[in-house]
Amino acid sequence: MIATVGGLGYAPIASGTVASAAAAALWYAFAPADPAAQWLICAVTTLVGIWASGVTAKRANDHDPKVVVIDEVAGMWITLAGLPKTLPILIAAFALFRLFDIGKWPPMRQLERLHGGLGIMLDDVAAGLIGRLLLALGLAWLGR
Repeated sequence: MIATVGGLGYAPIASGTVASAAAAALWYAFAPADPAAQWLICAVTTLVGIWASGVTAKRANDHDPKVVVIDEVAGMWITLAGLPKTLPILIAAFALFRLFDIGKWPPMRQLERLHGGLGIMLDDVAAGLIGRLLLALGLAWLGR
């Protein structure tokens, strides 16, 4: 249930995108106002995700089962952490996270090769951090 985020991983088409959209909507609706609390949620989600995705991969005998989408949730939340809650930022965060998650450019490709839950989670954490950095730079450039 954790690794598939309540079954979202079983979406018949684009389960990663479905999970990312659900994560963005949940973040927008329920994330605490305190950025430190937001980053703590990201850290806990990542750590629990490493464990849950590793267990699921071992049980499925698959190094990266497609039903595991907790990595998309963690990455999406990292992309949004500490940023203002506005619809344009939410949309930009979603687009950037999916671009980097799907593109798998370095260092995401190398992180994906790590063993077990680390490999499943850390490429999405990196995609989230890169998306977050680009959003922060864009907001700074715009003076926001």
